[in-house]
Amino acid sequence: MASTILKRVTSSAIKSRLESLLTGASRRSYASVAAGTDIVNAAPGVCLQKARSWDEGVSSNFSTTPLKDIFTGKKVVVFGLPGAYTGVCSQQHVPSYKKNVDKFKAKGIDSVICVAVNDPYTMNAWADKLQAKDAIEFYGDFDGSFHKSLELEKDLSAALLGPRSERWSAYVVDGKVKALNVEEAPSDFKVSGAEVILEQI
Repeated sequence: MASTILKRVTSSAIKSRLESLLTGASRRSYASVAAGTDIVNAAPGVCLQKARSWDEGVSSNFSTTPLKDIFTGKKVVVFGLPGAYTGVCSQQHVPSYKKNVDKFKAKGIDSVICVAVNDPYTMNAWADKLQAKDAIEFYGDFDGSFHKSLELEKDLSAALLGPRSERWSAYVVDGKVKALNVEEAPSDFKVSGAEVILEQI
């Protein structure tokens, strides 16, 4: 009798855990944001923090930038990455956009934006190090609320990074997503680079 009950509980627990894993895997295969999504409405009330020095933060009273100010009435290419100073982000992702910024401008893009789950001061120092501030606008998503709203968040605790984001890119016109590319893994760099999205504009 006891072994039968134990067997049922164990079987039920395993089944529940398996369903949870499968549901989670399915949900994470696709972000809630997709072509056609209004990126401003998908993340209501969310603001980003423009890269800046600490003194600039103090003088601006730690101001933030609403998404409508970034996307409404503009043609924007935005790319997100796991974090400042990390390998693929520094060596491939940002450089791909920096070297192609003139091609984006030629296609009528108003701004090329990089966003990561970092504070704006780290983003500022990183942008300076990459000498990319003249080409790309950098924003921090300090609490991850932007990426969470779009279901583009990613737990990278295994790499000692904690909650971060997927590696992705999007072409956005007047707030509407026209093209979206999300890597299968944050360490991949196959579909989120500048060359891919240039072909989608």
